[in-house]
Amino acid sequence: MRKTLPGKKIIAVGSLIALLATTTAAPALAVTRPHDEVDKALKTLVQDGVPGAQATVTSASSRTWSEREGVGNIETRTPFPHGSKFRAASVTKTFVAVVVLQLVAEGKVRLDTPIDRYLPGLVRGNGNDGTKITVRQLLQHTSGLYNYVRDLDIDEWRHRGAEPGELLAVGLAHPPDFAPGAKWAYSNTNYVIAGMLIEKLTGRSVATEIRNRIARPLGLRDTYLPLRGDESLPLPHARGYAPGLVDYTELDPSAAGASGGLISTGEDLNRFYGALVDGRLLRKAQQAEMQRTVPAGLGIPGAEYGLGIASVPLSCGGRFWGHGGNLVGFSNISGAVPYGKRVNVVANMDPLPDGASAHLATAVDTAFCAR
Repeated sequence: MRKTLPGKKIIAVGSLIALLATTTAAPALAVTRPHDEVDKALKTLVQDGVPGAQATVTSASSRTWSEREGVGNIETRTPFPHGSKFRAASVTKTFVAVVVLQLVAEGKVRLDTPIDRYLPGLVRGNGNDGTKITVRQLLQHTSGLYNYVRDLDIDEWRHRGAEPGELLAVGLAHPPDFAPGAKWAYSNTNYVIAGMLIEKLTGRSVATEIRNRIARPLGLRDTYLPLRGDESLPLPHARGYAPGLVDYTELDPSAAGASGGLISTGEDLNRFYGALVDGRLLRKAQQAEMQRTVPAGLGIPGAEYGLGIASVPLSCGGRFWGHGGNLVGFSNISGAVPYGKRVNVVANMDPLPDGASAHLATAVDTAFCAR
């Protein structure tokens, strides 16, 4: 973005890992009242200047509880609504990666085959070469492709939306940042292409494949990828704000598309990540491929990135698998420990105020670690 939100992007460049890169979460091993500790973490977010926040925690036994602080609407001062729908942003990437890996299991695509085999001539120009970029490199952010959101202006794109080809053209107008496979760098352009791959291989939209392969089987009644032109959020929902308390609740999510357009709830995302890390969405071979990680190089000891999912150490030991998402108006982090807790924390503001990114990550760490 450039105009209303100088230097900020529609989709945060680093998502989960960027949020966690500045956190110094204190160990929560001694916590005896998890609700109180999580509520305290949410209060800190509100003190940072975030209008409201909600944490949704699901135990290994599938018992779900939530805490909320602040307001969901700054004009009416109504509380952050329970079960709020929100724009899950880059959490979409995990859903897209699951669909691609299911297609791998079906023999329709291979991870280490160049994308040009499936989408001939699509990735080319300005030094970009789809014959040298594999499907795995797209899903793992090691392709080197320029991140198209660096060039998006929120005022221009908010209500017009975009087709995937338009978004890809923005990214391919630049030379690659590095040779394919040379290193790791988050790029939303990768998942625009992954979405186009899904549509080419199945003959159906990414929205349809997410619904049929993930949402319906898991009973995710409030999770879907909106079509272009659908600017609404279903009720109940908090309003989403940018700094200065500018209301950005309504926007066309097709400018994020397969890289970040998903709408969901904390409870649905907990169910999704729980099913995923417990091995109920992918075959063992594809599960192993998803969890083959590389260092993300973002200053967090032990933090790594797989195929559409991150592996993040916890202050109390162990790690969780998940993703974060930032789409102007909403910020969230979602994830799960295998056969253990599932956590989502969402705030109705993006970009976040100074310090709030670290405190959002601390709230997630607290929810996982509290006993």
